[in-house]
Amino acid sequence: MRSNTTMSTDLLEIQGFNIAPSFRYPLFFALLLVYCSLLLSNLGVLLVILTNHALHQPMYLLFCNLPVNDLIGNTVLLPRLMMHIVSGERHISYRQCVVQAFHSHTFGSASHMILIIMAIDRYVAICHPLRYSSIMTSRTVTGLSVTAWGVSIVLVTILIGLTVRLSRCRNVIQNAYCDNASLFKLSCEDISINNIYGLFFTVLLFTSSIGGLAATYIRIALMCWVQKNKELNRRAVQTCASHLVLFLIMIWSGFLTIILHRFPEYPYLRQIAYILLHVVPANLNPIIYGLNTKLLREKIMHLVKRKVTPR
Repeated sequence: MRSNTTMSTDLLEIQGFNIAPSFRYPLFFALLLVYCSLLLSNLGVLLVILTNHALHQPMYLLFCNLPVNDLIGNTVLLPRLMMHIVSGERHISYRQCVVQAFHSHTFGSASHMILIIMAIDRYVAICHPLRYSSIMTSRTVTGLSVTAWGVSIVLVTILIGLTVRLSRCRNVIQNAYCDNASLFKLSCEDISINNIYGLFFTVLLFTSSIGGLAATYIRIALMCWVQKNKELNRRAVQTCASHLVLFLIMIWSGFLTIILHRFPEYPYLRQIAYILLHVVPANLNPIIYGLNTKLLREKIMHLVKRKVTPR
């Protein structure tokens, strides 16, 4: 088939991993364990926050965005990946591939936007504690959450929209999953616009999240340095530590994926890094945030003790 021939089939083949039959089921059960773990931890944190009136505060309600995002992003990726591994079946329809790519990129962009609005919340709590309740109202929290998801969905819709307009001359996804780059590489048309917008999309997300966190944390650090208040310093460390750890995990996972895209001779490393970008933060976020946030930790431990203590 010539390179400029348009593909008429809707069925795509995913390159995937070359896994020996003896390793298929161990890898399948390992991913299943990871997936069940993130389901339990993220759903657990969500239920604890939503069912405890004491946790109906802006900080915890904003945090609900993260487990929701982690659940969506991993549910779109992991079950199909596990099915491909255990069955050896590597086909997917073009529409399903587009949906997977859309949700995967929304997961990544929403992670950046959610951490930005959480940084704003931490800034107000530490630098303007007396005005916190009047600034971070339910309406403000809802508005920030809607903005974070809205911006992410709009950016990703444009990203994927520029790709689905292209005709296809290939039907093999050079990856273990569907993403935007793998989709537009199916075309033999000029993809300069896709590359330019993709670069703009990536730079915008990283500069916005890094710049937003840097601006808020510098203001917080200056406030602590000027006032030299031990209680203020303690509160700043306590409330910002978990947020900063979550951000560093996400940003370095993202950087690793982007860097490995520059080395096409290591496709498996890139694929593994992308999967880790999904599963590692999703498993660590509820643990880090839950254990490092006193009130949430107390509620979780109280619930666990009630479950394990015999009546």
